[in-house]
Amino acid sequence: MTSKQIKSPNKAGGRAQRRATSYDVARLAEVSQSAVSRCFAPGGSIAPATRDRIMKVARELGYRPNALAQGLISGRTKMVAVLISSLTNRFYPEVLAELSRQLTEHDTRVLLFSLNAESDVDAVLDQVWRHNVDGVISAARLSDEQVRLFADHGVPLVLYNRQSEVEPVVSVGCDSAAGERDLVGRLLGAGHKSFGIIAGPADSYVGEERRRAALARLEEAGIREVPVARGDFSYVSGREGLRALMDQKPQYDAIICVSDLMAIGAIDMARHCYDLAVPDQLSVVGFDGSDPATWSSYDVTSIRQPVRRMTDAAVTMLLERVADRGLLAERRLFAGEFIKGSSARLG
Repeated sequence: MTSKQIKSPNKAGGRAQRRATSYDVARLAEVSQSAVSRCFAPGGSIAPATRDRIMKVARELGYRPNALAQGLISGRTKMVAVLISSLTNRFYPEVLAELSRQLTEHDTRVLLFSLNAESDVDAVLDQVWRHNVDGVISAARLSDEQVRLFADHGVPLVLYNRQSEVEPVVSVGCDSAAGERDLVGRLLGAGHKSFGIIAGPADSYVGEERRRAALARLEEAGIREVPVARGDFSYVSGREGLRALMDQKPQYDAIICVSDLMAIGAIDMARHCYDLAVPDQLSVVGFDGSDPATWSSYDVTSIRQPVRRMTDAAVTMLLERVADRGLLAERRLFAGEFIKGSSARLG
């Protein structure tokens, strides 16, 4: 029998081609159906000669294993859910691209859940459970109660640039607090004394981590009166954030922005609406090391997150726990890289 001879009756009584199955391959290759399954299963144990015979017949029939059927046999769907807020994806969009690329290399597909805000997680968790995913990478804040739900459902979880203060959970992140303290320390060392901060939304984990770290470092230097404006990590909110700060106080030495896009917005507002020279009259720093921040018009002084290393760690740790649910929780923290741009006076 050849691939053209695999037919089944149709409703009109004629003959119609149908998709070749593992049973067709097994019959022509004169092996068991389980041998065909092992042949296409990663790490499946099968003799080389038998594998060659099965693969030859499979090519002749145009057979491809059914992912859903394989999932039913293995108990794995080869799908990983990624939870990411639109605000998070705005200030490092390469995270999602890297996660997708690396999971695809492991023959695993991404089921994306995009949130308008980090506080919207409850609305998507029921969908996550219904899709029976192998695991979840969350770049959105989860409460301790939500973290416990993953354990209750037996779904491995990795937090990306987030962590749980109470529940033991696998996490990977950039040391945002250390990076922010480094930036502020450099500004202080260059003689800056009057500061303003453009922070992120109150429900953003990394935004709040950076805001708190900046305020703590300034307080150590004896600077306690620091106006704060909130944005949403966007260019527009950076512009409006600087306007809000200038309404509170007419003059600053430096503006600390918790994302690069907000820093770019603040730079444009300073130049075009307040006629301030950056950095001669006003220093502006950002965070993330995003591509737009490297443009020569802005050249933002920043901390670059090692996105590729972080996503590689997140995928590796998740798949390890999909394979072995008994592995303990761990946290991998990566240092950011200082980027000496020209948007701040650093001596």
